[in-house]
Amino acid sequence: MTDKRARRSADTKSRLIAAARALFAAHGYAGTATEQILSRAETTRGGLYHHYRDKADLFAAVCTVLHEEAVAAVEGAGGSTPFEMLARGCDAWMDHMVKAEVRRILLVEGPGVLGWARWNDMDRAHGFALLRQGVVAAQAAKQLQPIEPEALALLLNGAMNQAVLAAEDAKALVPLKKAFRALLTSLRP
Repeated sequence: MTDKRARRSADTKSRLIAAARALFAAHGYAGTATEQILSRAETTRGGLYHHYRDKADLFAAVCTVLHEEAVAAVEGAGGSTPFEMLARGCDAWMDHMVKAEVRRILLVEGPGVLGWARWNDMDRAHGFALLRQGVVAAQAAKQLQPIEPEALALLLNGAMNQAVLAAEDAKALVPLKKAFRALLTSLRP
């Protein structure tokens, strides 16, 4: 593939993801027609099917982008100790996930569109993997009780997901983040 063709292909893929992201956020997966995505992305059905099997495959690509953004937010959260890095990473994850488009696409629509197994695999490959690493690092530094790391990460992940789903927006998330931080702090030795 020539450089020009590769750039055109990447541009088409980027436009499809941006268009689908905006439409899925505004109208949901079921409320978004493939033709709307094509029109907004200014491409053809052939352009879509060159990159994705179908609308569900494009939805999965949008979810991957949102997961990657969440990972970047967590990795940029900082902290001076493994426990503080874990706590700040959890806050950053919840702050990212409560954004209306992210919340709707990843947490509300994602499990139903992708199916639980595929959605869970995607979560485990991105945010959950970082959460588990944070738990292990805090435990290794003796800053978190020695609870089985996979189980603890799973419970913390569920608590954060539920907090974001319950909150619906950043303002409503504030008391839930405080409660989550208190829960996490109670797990210190």
